[in-house]
Amino acid sequence: MEEVKKIIADIKMKNFKPVYFLMGEETYYIDKITDYIADHVLTEEEKSFNQMVLYGKDVTVHDIVSHARRFPLMADHQVIIVKEAQDLIKTIDQFDAYFDAIQPTTILVFCYKYKTLDKRKKVYKSLQKHGLIFESKKLRDYQIEGWLKQVLASKKYTIDSKAAAMLVEFLGTDLNKIANELNKLQIILPSGTMITPDHIEENIGISKEFNNFELIKAIAEKNTTAAYKIAYYFSQNTKNNPFVLTMGLTYNYFSKLLQYHGMIYKNAQVNPKMIAGELKISEYALKDYQSGVRNYPMKTASRNISYLREFDLKSKGVGATALPHYDLLSEMLAKIFN
Repeated sequence: MEEVKKIIADIKMKNFKPVYFLMGEETYYIDKITDYIADHVLTEEEKSFNQMVLYGKDVTVHDIVSHARRFPLMADHQVIIVKEAQDLIKTIDQFDAYFDAIQPTTILVFCYKYKTLDKRKKVYKSLQKHGLIFESKKLRDYQIEGWLKQVLASKKYTIDSKAAAMLVEFLGTDLNKIANELNKLQIILPSGTMITPDHIEENIGISKEFNNFELIKAIAEKNTTAAYKIAYYFSQNTKNNPFVLTMGLTYNYFSKLLQYHGMIYKNAQVNPKMIAGELKISEYALKDYQSGVRNYPMKTASRNISYLREFDLKSKGVGATALPHYDLLSEMLAKIFN
């Protein structure tokens, strides 16, 4: 986030690089930087003759270099954006000749998504020397809440921790998807609003009561009534609540619970913030592990992990006839609770 801010601040100050090579698994920041360059480097009048978008699958390295070597028309710079640049992976080394004799009035932007350039290649070293390389890495689920708060704070909004957890569970860690949903909420809700689970449920359609986040909480607290209600809801809405996801998150919970037990065994006075960092969870989610430690001794947590492995196989029809969704969930819960 800070690196992105610095890149955008430099562009705002007209401290341009002749080449921006934006690569990595997380496309959100690649798009953000690209859009800023496309919108702010040239005026609307200059864009007509001096800004173009090319696509890696439709052009060759020679085509791009030919465009890049041209001089701008009635402007200080021309901007060339190469989208889907990862399609040029087999010929990317051919850019070496251009990077050794860069046209300083051209700003060349590569959107190299879902992949990273081999750092051992000569072309990578040339890019480091003459341009800017930005690697956009995927955030982990436990990092999303902090990212959400930062993004919303910049737009004068805040978000409740449970609301953040609901978004992550439903949308995963795809920042573009999350940002799109946040944009919808910002259209509906006035500036200064704290986004709550009610806002998420009413405007995005994610249930605040029947979701994996609440199921884990019910399991942690040994709240059987709530757990079986959620299981029934899941069985009636299997498309949005696949068993494999629920089972995977439950397995992950008990695996981290075992880690938590081990940390407490070594040091009973472990700082909660340190525990959250070690387990790679948000501090808000820590309370489910605190409940779990009380309700599931280390031996029981270990046994439940074994059960969950069995249910993973059952869900795939290994060693048994594939069971209906609710039967699988209710049997899984019965094993865990007993």
